[in-house]
Amino acid sequence: MNNEMDTIVYRLGATCGIEDVEEGKTYEARVQGFANFGTFVLLNDRVKGLVHKSNQKLSHRERDPIVVRVLSIRKNGNIDLEEVTPAIYHTQTVVRKTPAVRLSDLASKIGRTVMVEGEVAQIKQTSGPTIFTIVDETGTENAAAFIEAGVRAYPEVVVGDMVGILGEVMQRNNQLQIEVASLAVLSPDEADTVRERINRALDDRAEPEEIPFLVESEVLEKLRPELRKIAKIIRKAVFTAQPIVLRHHADADGISAAVAVETAVIALIRESGADFDAENYLFKRAPSKAPFYEIEDVTRDLDFATKDSVRFGQKMPLILMMDNGSTEEDEPSYRMARVYDLSIVVVDHHHPDASVDQFLEAHVNPYHAGGDFGITAGMLGTELARFIFPEVEERIRHIPAVAAVGDRSEAPERNRYLALVADTCSEEHCKEIALALDYEQFWLRFNDGREIVRDILNLNRNPERHARLVALLVREANLAIEEQLRASMPHVQEQLLQNGARLFSLDVEIYAHRFTFPPPGKTSGEVHDRLCRRHAGSAVVTLGVGPDFAVIRSRGVLLNIPRMVRELREEIDGGGVNGGGHLVVGSIKFVEGMRDTVIARLIEKIGEYPLEHR
Repeated sequence: MNNEMDTIVYRLGATCGIEDVEEGKTYEARVQGFANFGTFVLLNDRVKGLVHKSNQKLSHRERDPIVVRVLSIRKNGNIDLEEVTPAIYHTQTVVRKTPAVRLSDLASKIGRTVMVEGEVAQIKQTSGPTIFTIVDETGTENAAAFIEAGVRAYPEVVVGDMVGILGEVMQRNNQLQIEVASLAVLSPDEADTVRERINRALDDRAEPEEIPFLVESEVLEKLRPELRKIAKIIRKAVFTAQPIVLRHHADADGISAAVAVETAVIALIRESGADFDAENYLFKRAPSKAPFYEIEDVTRDLDFATKDSVRFGQKMPLILMMDNGSTEEDEPSYRMARVYDLSIVVVDHHHPDASVDQFLEAHVNPYHAGGDFGITAGMLGTELARFIFPEVEERIRHIPAVAAVGDRSEAPERNRYLALVADTCSEEHCKEIALALDYEQFWLRFNDGREIVRDILNLNRNPERHARLVALLVREANLAIEEQLRASMPHVQEQLLQNGARLFSLDVEIYAHRFTFPPPGKTSGEVHDRLCRRHAGSAVVTLGVGPDFAVIRSRGVLLNIPRMVRELREEIDGGGVNGGGHLVVGSIKFVEGMRDTVIARLIEKIGEYPLEHR
């Protein structure tokens, strides 16, 4: 009995080869097939042997488990086995004797056969081979497995599996690729060991550099830990070939924030060893018309993500929200995203609602550090981009200044960022770039316009085209604004509120051109600017009113628009009120039939807020 208790049956690791098999030892195996002279068995997916019919003890069917002892290993690689039937035994896993090659070392192994271990990050079926994207602690590479044209190789392997691959390192179209000889899913013990090793190394590799901010800022310093946390999450997503969807508000500030991060992420994707097309399927920038994550947006994102997961074997994406994402208006979409276990991180400067944090992996917002919306999304996005990939700094250091003037920041950081680039990008030119972004994005609608936007921001390193394009767009935008104001200004109505503020209202539905630039929000802003200049020294509030919405702009009144929205929703039964924005700049929506009631109560509330002491 003691001998039986001491019997060891070895389990050959998935990446082991014939060199790891020893004569006289007993192994777990499975039946592969039959011949007149015996039974072929697999010790793992790479190692095969023969049990001669004279050495069989039991009857078997294909894929049945079987325990075998190695009688001999011939010089030609054939393994002779006999079946054994121990009543009691325990197993030990055999670990491959030759260590795996790291993916970062493949460039020095071209033309040689290597063993690699890693996680399957993507499986793409082409008209020829099946392409497995493999990630280890050092990089990302593709492995091509061919059964026959268009037929899925190793169908048992799925995204997320830890695998061992044996194959020859080749170079095709200037890209490294492993030509797969064998591919096997690692055993649970092996997978845990490899996963722990990779995760530990990736965690260190994803840690951002500790670098100073571009300008001095007490608020930014307080936000540093959370900015670094989001940078690490993004870097780890790149290193593990997880797609990233960047959702941003479609105005100059949101575009600036997003494009700064886009520049850094694409540079990191290229450096990490991904294939030449990876930046197109691993990163997507998507503008949102509203300053929150609308159901339409999340539905579109989930539609693309689930299709890509099924068609191309991709992981579900990381969602990065910029210049939106901090308010309770985002929560319906967050709840939908949670159904699909999407990870979400937010970089925003709208007044936050604490209830959203339950849905988020990380959340950067200046209000969390004693700041306000004057720390713009473009400032935060540029500093985040530098943590993601510091080498992009010279290309994007002017972006915070563009965002600052585009979003009319009055924070002290505004002048510091402007001073940083004063020798190469004047304040006036920053304003022109911001206006050009707003104008062009209006016509782009939901498209990202990647290359056009990069030309506007002078990121394509073609200064002549940048100058000509910005000049043209600014001219067209100003002509459109002048035409809109010529039509609208005569219809502005004024009233004096109980707090002493001047309230100006304009029906942008009937007294402004529709479906053209500037849209209602921008039109209301331009009207507000003119009225502020006309009534210098007075507190001014401007309402741009539509059939089911109102846009609010305020100077000199200490409003809290998100709070007003919540109060109106509770107070007006059947009003359907929602919306939000910054404290003094925002918008509300309501049902059309309740317009007069909602607007009247809104004006009452504005009149109850105190004036700013100047």
